[in-house]
Amino acid sequence: MSATTDAAELRELLGYVNNCWDEERRALSRQMHDSLGSSLTALTMHLGLLTSKLPPEPALLDRAAQMKNLLHNIIETNRAMQHKLWNDKLEFLGMRVALGELVAQFAAEQQMAARCSLPDDEPACPRAHRVVLLRVAEEGLRNVAAHARASNVEVIVDDMDDSITLMVKDDGIGPVDGATEPAHWQGCYGLRMLRERARFLGGSLSLAANGSRGSVLSVTLPKPPIPAN
Repeated sequence: MSATTDAAELRELLGYVNNCWDEERRALSRQMHDSLGSSLTALTMHLGLLTSKLPPEPALLDRAAQMKNLLHNIIETNRAMQHKLWNDKLEFLGMRVALGELVAQFAAEQQMAARCSLPDDEPACPRAHRVVLLRVAEEGLRNVAAHARASNVEVIVDDMDDSITLMVKDDGIGPVDGATEPAHWQGCYGLRMLRERARFLGGSLSLAANGSRGSVLSVTLPKPPIPAN
C-alpha cells in the first residue's frame, strides 16, 4: 500500500473520529441542558418557595441567600460547560450569531479590541463546514489570547459561490521567525487537528504573517455542488 493511500485512509479515519466526537459532544451538551439544567431550574423554584416560608430570622435568611448564590453559580457553570461542549446557537441561530457572540465575549474577557466582519446573509454551507469554521475561530482567538500579545483582532468571513473562508487576524508578534511550515506547528495539536479536519472536507488551513506585524489564521472550505433539480 502506497504512502499516499495510507495518508488518505488516515485522513478519512480522522474525519470519522472527529464527526463522532462532535456528535458525542452535542449529545452530552443536550443531555446536560435537558436533565441537569431542568433539575437546577426546578431546585431554584423550590428554594424560592422555601425561602418565602422561612421565619424572618437574619441567620436563616442569610443562609438561604448563600444557597441561592451557590445555586446560581452552579447554573452558570453548567451553561458554560454546555456551551464549550457544543454551541447550539450555531444550529438554531446561525453562524453569524455564533461568531458575533464569540468575538464579543472574547473582547469583554480579554479587554481587547475585537471585531467581526461577516456576510450580510447567513452563509449557505453544510453543518460540518460551519462546525469547522467556528472551531477555527475559537482556536484562533484562544491562540491570540495566549501567545500573540496583540491589541487588536478581527474575524473575517468571506462567503463565495464555490467556497467559504474564515480568517482570524491580529497585530501581535506573529509566527516565530515568520515560519509557516508544518515544523512550526509541532506541539500545536489544536491547529494540526483543525488542519486535518479542513483537509477532510477538501479545504486547507494556514498560519502566516499578517504583513509586517501579527499573524493570520485562515481556513478555506469548498462548498459542495448544489444538486440539479
